Amino acid sequence: MNVCLFLIGPSMVHLSASLWWLCTLSTIAPGWTQQTPHPTSRSPPQNSFLKFRLAGYPRKHNEGRIEVFYNQEWGTICDDDFTMENAHILCRHLGFTEATGWTHSAKYGKGIGRIWLDNVICTGSEKSIEECKSRGWGNSDCTHEEDAGVVCKDERIPGYVEPNTIETEQRQLEEIRLRSVIASAKNRLPINEGILEIKYRDTWEQVCDVGWTQKNSHVVCGMMGFPSDKKYNKNFYKLYLDKQKPSFRVHSVKCSGTEVHLSLCPFEFYKVNSSSSCSDGGPVVVSCVIGPVFAAQTAAQTAIKKKKVVQREEILRLKGGSRPGEGRVEVLKNGQWGTVCDDRWDLQAASVVCRELGFGSAKEALTGARMGQGMGPIHMNEVRCTGEEQSLFDCQYKNITQEDCKHSEDAAVKCNIPYMGYDKTVSMEQSGE
Repeated sequence: MNVCLFLIGPSMVHLSASLWWLCTLSTIAPGWTQQTPHPTSRSPPQNSFLKFRLAGYPRKHNEGRIEVFYNQEWGTICDDDFTMENAHILCRHLGFTEATGWTHSAKYGKGIGRIWLDNVICTGSEKSIEECKSRGWGNSDCTHEEDAGVVCKDERIPGYVEPNTIETEQRQLEEIRLRSVIASAKNRLPINEGILEIKYRDTWEQVCDVGWTQKNSHVVCGMMGFPSDKKYNKNFYKLYLDKQKPSFRVHSVKCSGTEVHLSLCPFEFYKVNSSSSCSDGGPVVVSCVIGPVFAAQTAAQTAIKKKKVVQREEILRLKGGSRPGEGRVEVLKNGQWGTVCDDRWDLQAASVVCRELGFGSAKEALTGARMGQGMGPIHMNEVRCTGEEQSLFDCQYKNITQEDCKHSEDAAVKCNIPYMGYDKTVSMEQSGE
């Protein structure tokens, strides 16, 4: 705090008044009386709250998808308005002297979780990406197909020390699939059962099933766009796999069941992939329940399922989204539809919503009325879910008044949905015109 003391004589009354006024300004607005020097240092800020890393494949140690650790969660940066100035700032965060380039459209693969920053505009002189203009943390209209990457000059800033900033080995399972082996199901969409495979570099490899649990399967099904897992015919797969020679890459997966992506679970890579690595087991097989929106049924089954959907939609629905599985979250309470405030809104709560509606786990938990502002009451605030709840109403939450939250804070979700071949359908229609 600034303190001003004056010893005033009879002949200094007018001068002291001026000094008093300057002192007051310097106390309540220090920047008015002194110019803050523009940051010129090239060394990155040692910020204890933000961490940065490079991820993706294929890449060298000084390039990759840029990821930021903020609010205890890793996320990406959208490529909208991205420039070399942005890349310079981020490379210095990573301990490199400068950037030599940047990439767009998820060149190094799509990330997972939050997209933390969008429309980032830096001048190049900032000490931290936080000082650049943007839409704010967590406020983005991008998908992970727009994840930005950077290429840094392979020259370190002298004295820079930050362990584990650069991932020299790929530790993420960025792409998985279920490979169907049942002849009648190979050409049927969605594929909800098969051998679990992960994409490692340019090949698809298997996961050892020793220690595999139902909780692991639950996470995989959520990633693939399905609400839950189910049992499968183990005898059939044993007969089939006895004739195969799998190539194992991952083992010792230990999910709690509430993760939204397999990469968030503890797991281990085999140092060398081989068929003998999983000597006491075989490849993981996963079977998932198809949500009612995507299930193909007979007329009688459809009528039954539609009845169930109506019952579900009477308490929970998504509005304002342009695709299945996304929208503003609305709940029915006391006979009136209302929204959910985004305070404490996270992937766990969003995943409960997604699975309750028959989709997979959540890709994004959106805040700030990203799917438009709702109308009527705001029924829920500060929703806190563990991820194990069957319904959003099973989570802890607060009843609020209009003073606590406004519709500019309406929560929304983007859910994982199964691949249905919609992209191929569109392209076929276009080619026929």
